[in-house]
Amino acid sequence: MPNLTIVVDAEALKRARMRALAQGTSVNAVLRAFLESYAGVRSEQEEAVADLLRLSRASQTRRGTRAWSRDELHERA
Repeated sequence: MPNLTIVVDAEALKRARMRALAQGTSVNAVLRAFLESYAGVRSEQEEAVADLLRLSRASQTRRGTRAWSRDELHERA
């Protein structure tokens, strides 16, 4: 993985480190996630969520206007 060097104000970096520490992460991880998002790269978790939403929208079970009663929903076969 290539390295990236940036110049950041010392106070901004100090605050970023404290915030990252409070969130259980690192400034490096935060910047990596931001750059990947900015570049349009999706994480595995984001891909999984997108797949789930796509499947949900394509599902035939939620289409139509039929309203199910409680008894119908819990009917045993």
